[in-house]
Amino acid sequence: MLDEGQHAACVDAWLVDRAARNLSTEDFLQLFEAALTVLWKQTLTTLGEVTLTAIAGRVLHNASERFPLFASLNVERVGGLRFGELREQVHSGHDSGLREGSRFVLVEFLTVLGNLTAEILTPELHAELSKVALPEAVRPRVTAGEDTTS
Repeated sequence: MLDEGQHAACVDAWLVDRAARNLSTEDFLQLFEAALTVLWKQTLTTLGEVTLTAIAGRVLHNASERFPLFASLNVERVGGLRFGELREQVHSGHDSGLREGSRFVLVEFLTVLGNLTAEILTPELHAELSKVALPEAVRPRVTAGEDTTS
């Protein structure tokens, strides 16, 4: 069974690969939304709405205790994840903890899903996460000579 550290390593590698630290706050939120939505869709058929909603609700509850901004990210049994309030908060400048909280949510979600399914879904979820990227038009530009490895 994988431990949380391996899920964290996957999320961290994905964030580095996507140059997430160079993204604007709103672009970062778009990237996070895409990632969480992909993970949701990949597990929905296997686990069902009720189970997935309960898992996501618990993960978001834990996240909002550490990162209050995430109290504005909602999950509903019908329709799944609702990012509207979170987007409004970020757009109005209330974005404290967005990057750290997003990482926490993704790692926690993968960890709970992995524990629940004896890691059966983990390789597929890690692979799908690694593919999530912003459209070319909003990716950060790297200037000549800029170090992108640190």
